[in-house]
Amino acid sequence: MKTSKYKQLESELENYKPVMSRAFDAVLGQGITKYPILIIHKEQINIGIPLVDEDQVEGNWSVRMSTLEEFVAKKLIEEIKVDSFCTVYKDKKKYLCLFVLSELGAQFIFMPKK
Repeated sequence: MKTSKYKQLESELENYKPVMSRAFDAVLGQGITKYPILIIHKEQINIGIPLVDEDQVEGNWSVRMSTLEEFVAKKLIEEIKVDSFCTVYKDKKKYLCLFVLSELGAQFIFMPKK
């Protein structure tokens, strides 16, 4: 069951989905990683490659492209938890992996591409 906060986020990110999907698929297609991660944030952060800056779009979010490998290198995911992360990672053809930084904290969300 989707919570109201999740539904609100999904609605707010609807306009971002085309660019997020293209970047996600490009990273997979180029063999950069098997586990791309889109970072959704409002505050300035120093991880990933900028895709969308909230100042340049209609919306409240900025989006950056990252990878599981970068998350491990920056110690956001411990090496001993990589296998667990890979196990819960959803089908890349159907879902985008989002790492959302908001007033609710930091959390991984898998959002349908369509």
